[in-house]
Amino acid sequence: MVNVAIIGLGKMGLSHFSIINAHNDVKVVGVCDSSGYVLDILGKYTGVATFNDMGKMLDSANVEAAVISTPSRFHAPMVRDCLERGIHVFCEKPFCLDPADSVALAELARNKDLVTQVGYHNRHVGTFRELKRILDSGALGRVTHVLAEAYGPVVLKPKGGTWRSKKEEGGGALYDYAAHPVDLLTWYFGRPDWVAGTVLGQVFSAETEDEVFTTLRWPDGISGQLSVSWSDDSHRKMTTRISVWGTNGKIYADRQEVQVYLRDATSAPAGYGPGWTVRYTTELTEEVDFYVRGEEYSAQLDNWVKRIAGGDLSGSADFAAASITDEVLHTIVNGADAGMHAVTALTSTDAARSEPPTTFGSRLRKRLRSIRIRTKR
Repeated sequence: MVNVAIIGLGKMGLSHFSIINAHNDVKVVGVCDSSGYVLDILGKYTGVATFNDMGKMLDSANVEAAVISTPSRFHAPMVRDCLERGIHVFCEKPFCLDPADSVALAELARNKDLVTQVGYHNRHVGTFRELKRILDSGALGRVTHVLAEAYGPVVLKPKGGTWRSKKEEGGGALYDYAAHPVDLLTWYFGRPDWVAGTVLGQVFSAETEDEVFTTLRWPDGISGQLSVSWSDDSHRKMTTRISVWGTNGKIYADRQEVQVYLRDATSAPAGYGPGWTVRYTTELTEEVDFYVRGEEYSAQLDNWVKRIAGGDLSGSADFAAASITDEVLHTIVNGADAGMHAVTALTSTDAARSEPPTTFGSRLRKRLRSIRIRTKR
């Protein structure tokens, strides 16, 4: 049985609480939020211990693992507080706004033998997992191009007042929306060499972008494009789609289905032949014990809990993997012009592990610009 605390009780925090509170191998020993109303309701109807001070909760509730679902700018210091206490961490995406923080925290977690994960739930969607399985099999041949898209009706009129509408809080379509398809790209193909021609467009928002368009290139010659808008009401809800072209065919995958076209199926997994094969999420998705919003949300938390039980430090969307996504997002947000911007990996020597994120993050910012944002004319 793992003693878990929930930090942040907004939409995602409440979703995570409902899922993990029903998990057979978990006991929720505390929840923390700044809203007294939310804490009063949860305390009254669930009996869970409530706190408005994270440090007090971590020190007094015998916490072994924590789920952090706060606005993005709070992730780095809160994650560090947990790791330094020897607490396993599940953190909502994006991991950190400064990739120097991400790398340092991943290293700290490794040094302390702690199990980490970031909430990139698409890695637990059956169709996107099947796409990775096919790519890893080599059935598509040499991959030449990929298109990652995400559209949805989030911002459809001028408005403000929440952290998602404020750039300094980590709001905007890039970190809140594009992070998901970018994470799928890094999961499938690793860290790209560079991004170029980035456009961060505003439709309704005054401080943040509503659209993200950019081109990416990987070391082995794969080209890619990212196309994202959260001001697209032609979609009822967020729709993520990955399209991949290779020398032996192409693949389309979204939440509902994966469509595979192969010229030659000699090296294809069982069930795939020449021509088109379509498989649906209903046949690719394993059942979960508790359903909220989608099986993938329960599956990702169950995966984290099982990794804690097994001591598996490396896993899908762990801090090390999420730091690569953070590096790409950071390069995109700092490269919104016509130039070509390199994506350079940070190492543990680039991040001062003994210092808190707020200190080393600001100190490395100048260095990051010089080594990673090299503009080619």
